[in-house]
Amino acid sequence: MRMPVEAVMQRILAEAHAAGYDDLVPAHFSVLRYPGPDGRRPSDLAAEVGMTKQAMNYLLGQLEQLGYLVREDDPDDRRSKRIQLTERGRGLRRTIRATVDGIERDLEQELGAAPYAQLRKLLVRLNASTTLAGPEEEA
Repeated sequence: MRMPVEAVMQRILAEAHAAGYDDLVPAHFSVLRYPGPDGRRPSDLAAEVGMTKQAMNYLLGQLEQLGYLVREDDPDDRRSKRIQLTERGRGLRRTIRATVDGIERDLEQELGAAPYAQLRKLLVRLNASTTLAGPEEEA
């Protein structure tokens, strides 16, 4: 059985491909997931998604080579870099946002306004919860 998050990611990838961003692969969404990499440090992104800095930098290198982002010197720490989206990256971000908006509209239509509002409220609550993270990941 496919989990809802997998269906959402599959739809986002399909719509990104249809919009001309056909060089993306599912692994890139570790970098591109909300709130996105713009202005952030690679090490912070790596910690957030639970991957090594090396793995994150590998994905960032791919996305940089594909023209979605650049890594620039961090003005606050010259040992570090900051990620900046390019125009192509900002276009992709708009496409992802439009896809998510479409998914939300489809869910509201399928479930009805009140059940969808309750689902959204519960998902936001779960997202903020530390219960699912487990004791070693709590802040």
